[in-house]
Amino acid sequence: MNKEEQRKNSAAQSIRWHFPSIHPEGRKFFVIAVIISAIITYFSWLWMAWPLGVLCFCVAAFFRDPIRTVPEGDGLIVSPADGMVCLIADVPPPPELAGADGLGDAPLTRVSIFMSVFDVHINRAPVPGRIARIAYIPGAFVNADLDKASEKNERQHFMIETKEGINIGLTQIAGLIARRIVPLTKVEDYVERGERIGLIRFGSRLDVYLPAGVTPQVALGQRCLAGETILGQIGSQAKPLTGMRL
Repeated sequence: MNKEEQRKNSAAQSIRWHFPSIHPEGRKFFVIAVIISAIITYFSWLWMAWPLGVLCFCVAAFFRDPIRTVPEGDGLIVSPADGMVCLIADVPPPPELAGADGLGDAPLTRVSIFMSVFDVHINRAPVPGRIARIAYIPGAFVNADLDKASEKNERQHFMIETKEGINIGLTQIAGLIARRIVPLTKVEDYVERGERIGLIRFGSRLDVYLPAGVTPQVALGQRCLAGETILGQIGSQAKPLTGMRL
């Protein structure tokens, strides 16, 4: 086999599907489910073993951590979450991210992505840069696809400063089922575009505040993949789609 054939064979193997690995945050839950299932099976309580076996699969699926191909290009802003675009609106930035040293006080285009329990829960950095600010806010657990969830629910704000000095804000919002926001980074960490920055257990919502003048390149109802789907590009000056929701 010559080098060209070896290269093609290697490429074919590299794109072969396999079940994604389980994120470390979910491995303890998976191990607990497996142990309980094994004990039940050992005592021949098969009527309970089958449902617990399904539970093991569900836990593995909830915490799956697939490999993503992050697009390259100056100024690209990628989706921080898997899910559906449920809201695009011009709104003031949250107080925790506002101010002259933050996102400013003028309205910005906010793109909201709703994550169901079937989506990947790992959240990724939309741009490369320094994590300049993290603010955790305790709150309620209303339906995350409602507009008021941005102000009422438990949430965690991030602000990432790019090397050009542009600030990008995003917010993890807990929902009806989600009860735990888990950070994977801290202030002053440098992250690459598409790098894992946190997760929310069992569905919720991510809000991304695009810089002034950036046009959303997604539409309501569109499915997004964290680290892959392009939400916008810094330098795009077309008028954004605003004031809309599903």
